[in-house]
Amino acid sequence: MGSVPVLPMFPLGSVLLPSVFLPLHLFEPRYRQLIRDCLDGDRDFGVVLIERGSEVGGGDVRADVGTVAHVIEAHELDDGRWAVGAVGTRRFRVLRWLDDDPYPRAEVEDWDDPDASDQPGDGRAVPVDADPPTELAAVVGTLRRVLALASELGDDAADATQELSPDPSLASYQIAALSPIGPLDRQALLCVPGSAERLARLAALLAEEETFLNVRLGLDDLADPDRP
Repeated sequence: MGSVPVLPMFPLGSVLLPSVFLPLHLFEPRYRQLIRDCLDGDRDFGVVLIERGSEVGGGDVRADVGTVAHVIEAHELDDGRWAVGAVGTRRFRVLRWLDDDPYPRAEVEDWDDPDASDQPGDGRAVPVDADPPTELAAVVGTLRRVLALASELGDDAADATQELSPDPSLASYQIAALSPIGPLDRQALLCVPGSAERLARLAALLAEEETFLNVRLGLDDLADPDRP
């Protein structure tokens, strides 16, 4: 029986999803050591959501499903802090947390979508208004409407024209990252076993958000009858 992989871990107050870029500013000594060790190795570390507690100082309660981050750029500043850019690559389950010495670490196992091998995808990016499979296209359409409504209302919203992968598994994570939802909803989506169920949950979440935004827009129109 082979050894269980051990990952250096970075608990955060936000959720990293596969394919999403993660900028980090590292100032705690333990995470400075983590990035040095990553750069000396395969440049991978794990990111999990802090469910309760703080990012600084330890004593937090951590989620047991996360995403592997691969460091693509890292710069040490003059005062010893680090500016790091990483990208989420794949999902994992935590099997066992180890001592936080010299930084958080855990034994993990990869957790692929069970339907990922059956999904189309050749690495190409498809515009968000293109014609992927029907179920994915429907969710993408709702996402575009939600982001357009949020922008019209002055909310901080992602660009509705961003490109998505044609692979439903990867696209489902990208949609979750672009959607105006909170970290607990993103964590719940990360924990969904496969892309079909993830897309179904996204469809429900986005439909609810679209209804809410339309109500807000209607109230704004009532408050300002001269609004174009």
